[in-house]
Amino acid sequence: MRDLRFDERGLIPAIVQDAQNGQVLMMAYMNQESLKQTLLTGFTHFFSRSRNRFWKKGEESGHVQQVKEVLYDCDGDTLLVRVEQEVAACHTGHRSCFFRRFHPSSGQIEEVEPPLFDPRDVYGKGK
Repeated sequence: MRDLRFDERGLIPAIVQDAQNGQVLMMAYMNQESLKQTLLTGFTHFFSRSRNRFWKKGEESGHVQQVKEVLYDCDGDTLLVRVEQEVAACHTGHRSCFFRRFHPSSGQIEEVEPPLFDPRDVYGKGK
């Protein structure tokens, strides 16, 4: 971890990608502890800036990410985590958090993939 450059809050961005097809599933932040747990357990762990706490992906939904590979960029300030995704990565029910496409020429936005589950069924009515 000595080659990595965490920001002033002790965080580093982690892009999560499907190891089989290359689809970008999500982006989250890791701190040293979440990266350590990711490497030790083989499942992704992150640091939530909004909840100000460490969390394991899938701790509520069961939609875990089994880590296949962790790479980092030439500057050491961004991680690429290649995973095998269980069901879906996004809390909205979509497989990827990147499920909307913006068309610059028309200003239109379209949903490019349907949700795989209803978040109210998994997380409760408040989500």
